[in-house]
Amino acid sequence: MPRYSDERRQAVVTKLLPPHNLSPQVIAEQEGISLGTVYKWRKEARAEGRCLPDALGKGTDGWSSKDKFNAVLETASMNAQETAEYCRRRGIYPEQLERWRHDCEQAASLSHSERQREADEAKQQRKRIKALEKELARKNEALAETAALLALRKKARAIWGDEDA
Repeated sequence: MPRYSDERRQAVVTKLLPPHNLSPQVIAEQEGISLGTVYKWRKEARAEGRCLPDALGKGTDGWSSKDKFNAVLETASMNAQETAEYCRRRGIYPEQLERWRHDCEQAASLSHSERQREADEAKQQRKRIKALEKELARKNEALAETAALLALRKKARAIWGDEDA
């Protein structure tokens, strides 16, 4: 297994970030490094607290909620000029960063109300499922009874002959 220098590792990880925004597959092909190694280095950089979106080249759609939260944390103590520079480096707009900050601030109350709403929906779904299962069982019983009656009718015709003919 080849060993890579820290400088090369940092250079590869830098290519994952704006302005390059290269995908791990492209970097692996360009650098002659296995794709697994590139993913490993990206994972290690994330563990160090660096913000590396999953789907680079797709704008902020590739940013997970964790990446967005990390961006908010990284810029919390920055002034407007530093924030603008950070946004340029990351390929995002300051308005997006502000919206993410607002979302993070509202997350606690939203998550509680959302969990309550989901619990209520789940309860309603369980009731509906129970009612549908009960109706299905009733219809299965009716179908079984009808099938038994038809079978008896056929046997009776076979034994006593066809009276309708």
